[in-house]
Amino acid sequence: MNIVKAFLTLCIIGLVVVAALFIDFTYKTFSYRQSSKKADAIVVLAGGKGRVEEGVRLFRESRAEFLFFVGVDPSVRKSDLYRPRPGDPSADNVILEKSSRNTLENSIFGRDVIVQSKVRSILLITSRYHLKRASILFRHSLPKYITIIPYPVDTVNLKESWWNHGGSFQLLFREFYKYCMLRMFFLLAPEELRESVMPTVSGG
Repeated sequence: MNIVKAFLTLCIIGLVVVAALFIDFTYKTFSYRQSSKKADAIVVLAGGKGRVEEGVRLFRESRAEFLFFVGVDPSVRKSDLYRPRPGDPSADNVILEKSSRNTLENSIFGRDVIVQSKVRSILLITSRYHLKRASILFRHSLPKYITIIPYPVDTVNLKESWWNHGGSFQLLFREFYKYCMLRMFFLLAPEELRESVMPTVSGG
């Protein structure tokens, strides 16, 4: 019986710890604000609704010299994502990375695009629920001298009252699980993603 009680006690403690960490994760997820700072480059993780549009809007406002779209489908052309209007920044500084297919690959292939352009600060644009995981991956793949400014894009499938919305809870908990796995990985191998690989980069 003592073994059973000890096991149940450990389970309860584990659940309490997980619940506390999850609440902290969600609080920080909703604490991100859209920064008004400028950077050397805007990095958009393609795939989520509203990300491309927000990146283009900021680029048109001259918030950065470069605009990188990371994780773009190989069939997409630059003109599909950005067509300069009179007075807009040149499309020459818009770069498409077409090799990556998930967040891990985004950080690896995106790193080399960023480093090649010799930037020292980036606005990292992705969906709010995805931002903590994307940020930790880019922080561990980019050189330490590059400043990362997280920039969230809100989506209709994530509600701030997540405890009353089953879809939001599931979305956040999946991200929380993946984030925790990454934190454990980087505790064991903090420099693993800094090795260089060459991406497929497209100017068009």
